[in-house]
Amino acid sequence: MNFPFYIARRYLLAKKSVSAINIISAISVCGVAVGTMALVCVLSVFNGFQGLVEDLFSNFDPEIKVTAVGSKVFDPDSVLQILESDGRVALTSCVLEENALLQFGKKQMPVMLKGVSDDYAQVTDIEQILYDGEYKLREGDFYMAVGGVGLVHTLGSGMHYVRPLELYAPKRTKKVNLMRPDKSFNKEIVFMSGVFMVRQDKYDNNLLIVPIDLAGRLFEYESQVSSIELRLKSGTDIKSFKKDLRAKLGAGFAVKDKYEQQEDFFKMMEIEKWVTYLILSFILLIAAFNIIGSLSMLIIDKKDDIKYLQYLGARPKTVFRIFLYEGWLISIIGAVVGVLFGLLLCWLQAEFGWVRVNSGGSYIVDAYPVKVQVMDIIIIFVTVLALGFVSALYPARQVAKVEE
Repeated sequence: MNFPFYIARRYLLAKKSVSAINIISAISVCGVAVGTMALVCVLSVFNGFQGLVEDLFSNFDPEIKVTAVGSKVFDPDSVLQILESDGRVALTSCVLEENALLQFGKKQMPVMLKGVSDDYAQVTDIEQILYDGEYKLREGDFYMAVGGVGLVHTLGSGMHYVRPLELYAPKRTKKVNLMRPDKSFNKEIVFMSGVFMVRQDKYDNNLLIVPIDLAGRLFEYESQVSSIELRLKSGTDIKSFKKDLRAKLGAGFAVKDKYEQQEDFFKMMEIEKWVTYLILSFILLIAAFNIIGSLSMLIIDKKDDIKYLQYLGARPKTVFRIFLYEGWLISIIGAVVGVLFGLLLCWLQAEFGWVRVNSGGSYIVDAYPVKVQVMDIIIIFVTVLALGFVSALYPARQVAKVEE
């Protein structure tokens, strides 16, 4: 066994001549443990909320989305040929998105109109997030629409109204008629068939889904689309598929997975998570400074032992390592205890949901969600060891200098 480590372990476990030293060492361990536990719990809660949001988006966003770079619309034929020849693609849906004006009775509001092809319900899981009605875009000769719950609430419309929704968009290929401005708009009629709820404002409050041929007529596009959405066959490696498809399509097209479709949102969540990590790490550093006091008291208590070790041939470097290892042992014990208690609290929260978000039940979840990630635990453990090293370095160097 390493001699400095052996002595450091004995110093940590042995009874000191002054009982206050044991108390200070215990306080140091507890401070590190509490800080570590806080890091585990807080980062796991951030992971839980991120996973919750991913689940909400996953029912609406496709696995893969293909869009044109530098252009609002594109001709889908060449892209569809490439996709149809790839055995990893299960289904495709062409999409045409553009802003329009929606009128119901005397109420008007701008909406994002999303025209989709017939396979859209199979490409996404929109039927799982229906709040009311059903997903149906055609009823005989009538066009139907599915809207977000916030949009429907604002208009006061729903599936139980016979009155249709009126959609308006300016004519793209003609100039504005100043004498008859009403003649400068295309108009389409749809009836509401269903209401979805993603629990995200940009979808729930602004989006209306209609058949793609209706959207094409309204916006005066013959065959162009704004994107192609894909569902891959089960077991497909998404990263490998994205890489291959990007190589086939070239620089003129963007291929995005679910995370990249909401990149700004998830990046913001990651930034919030790691800013919180830095703040808690700073608090943990302050707690780790207790190690300086603990080692300083131990050095005073073991002053005679240090002299005996020197008489036996111990060099200043050996003395330095003894007290450096002593500080590290305090950090390791605190880190292990903190991680174990943090994991226990996360498990209890996941199983029983003791810490509630609120008592009114108006949030998506009633209790804080938690999700433990192995990489987070490794980062936390390394952080605690690094902070313990920094805290133990100063007193260990001082005692080594004195004994030189």
